[in-house]
Amino acid sequence: MKGIFEKIIDRELEADIVYEDGLAIAFKDINPVAPKHFLVIPKKKIRNIQTVSSNDSHLFTHLFTVIQKLAIQENMVEEGYRVITNIGEYGGQTVDYLHFHIIGGRTMRWPPG
Repeated sequence: MKGIFEKIIDRELEADIVYEDGLAIAFKDINPVAPKHFLVIPKKKIRNIQTVSSNDSHLFTHLFTVIQKLAIQENMVEEGYRVITNIGEYGGQTVDYLHFHIIGGRTMRWPPG
């Protein structure tokens, strides 16, 4: 059974897509916690960073390049932004698919959560 992100990739669910290429897709979070809140996901299904293999190093480099491009595209670089990924139940992972939250447009607090 397909998960929510796979359905977005396959265009079975609508998403406000802000970036896409052959390896990754980025879209606006449906429950934003800041004025700018996007998700960046690989098109290859990976559960989380604990399940990444050394064969995926090129994909991780690409994902972080996408994050940089998205931050520039959305005018987030000068003021700053936060990149978050969640791993497991205690880490707050609610979707079993690797994804990075890109959050900006307001001052971030520390510690989070």
